[in-house]
Amino acid sequence: MEIIGIVVFALGILISVCLHEAGHMATAKAFGMKVTRYFVGFGPTLWSFRKGETEYGVKGIPLGGFVKIVGMTPQDDDVEPGDERRAMWRYPVWKRTIVMSAGSVTHFVLGVVILWGLFAFASLPDPNKLQSTPVTIDTVADCVAAKWEFDPVKKVPKECVEGSAPPSAAKQMGLLPGDVVTAINGQPVVGWDALTEKIRSAGGQSIAVTYLRGGETFERTVSLPFAQRIKQEVLKDPTKTAEDVTEADLENVGVLGITPVFPKSVAGPVAAFGRAGNQTVLMFEGTFAAMKKFPEKVPKLWTALTGEQRDPETPISVVGASRIGGELFEKGELPTFLLLLAGLNFFVGIFNLLPLLPLDGGHIAIAWYERARSWIYARLGKPDPGRVDYLKLMPVTYAVILIFGGFTLLTVAADIVNPITLF
Repeated sequence: MEIIGIVVFALGILISVCLHEAGHMATAKAFGMKVTRYFVGFGPTLWSFRKGETEYGVKGIPLGGFVKIVGMTPQDDDVEPGDERRAMWRYPVWKRTIVMSAGSVTHFVLGVVILWGLFAFASLPDPNKLQSTPVTIDTVADCVAAKWEFDPVKKVPKECVEGSAPPSAAKQMGLLPGDVVTAINGQPVVGWDALTEKIRSAGGQSIAVTYLRGGETFERTVSLPFAQRIKQEVLKDPTKTAEDVTEADLENVGVLGITPVFPKSVAGPVAAFGRAGNQTVLMFEGTFAAMKKFPEKVPKLWTALTGEQRDPETPISVVGASRIGGELFEKGELPTFLLLLAGLNFFVGIFNLLPLLPLDGGHIAIAWYERARSWIYARLGKPDPGRVDYLKLMPVTYAVILIFGGFTLLTVAADIVNPITLF
């Protein structure tokens, strides 16, 4: 099943890349630019046909796709006699901007569509229900760590070790997964936050826990130990991560040792628009934050190749993403599988708009630089300096390709030698 998942995820990436190129093609044709080729894949041609002035086809290496728009730069020599006015570089800057950004916009639209479909039809954890219904226990901890510590390698809080740490209060009183907590000290309690508040405030005290099991009501009394935990207001701060926690963010509270079952619900087609929009904003913010950390993650990718444990926050390649997608597919985690695919589309769309050649964002930046320069020269009464000579920018372009290529090879190697795994 994992192999099937890897293939399905890789196919999803290939389709999104082909749609990216289709976005360029469709907008170029709409403006009257000449598009001569649209192919899926690279290398030798396996099959093709011609419709109008455009050849469509499939090539032998399924690692992407491409579209050929005539005259992308003034230096291109692919403009046939009679097609001079249809060369892309001759069109207004706003039209060229739309064409060059259409690929990224396609990724954004595809990501939003995936999220909308996920929220509209999939049964997903519902935070509102978690706070409005009695808590059903998902897991019962075997032990409780008295001191909160962070594992810098795994990037998660350290877990207690059974035998060296005292048993949890939940285990002592015999709570089991599936039990429904209905009251604390005889007072009804609804919602995870309300239950958590009562437990945290009862450290060092004995409490009576009322719960349902198999349709019967039980009540057990247990003494809650004190344990060091993150303050609630810090837990709710979206800018804080476990890695950022300091001593000032910790407090001693009562701990029972349970986690809740997240109730699930289907948002429906209408409500899904709002949830997809909110999730898109969160994913964009996460993508920008991750891109800022890329330079500091490169050394960690290299150490992963030398045998050290892989930092789970290091970048992954298409190979690594497909592998994780395969794991999710095998475990039946289709919602997370789709979230990963949507997130990858957002990342590719944003990355492709960086103002660097040969990325689409580089072509857009040059087009607007030319426009701004022409405007300034006109105001100064000087003749238009004309178009940028792309040939003079080739050394910079090659440098960018070399850096990105090296980074890609590094991530692919790390994903093969020391991959990130979820399970």
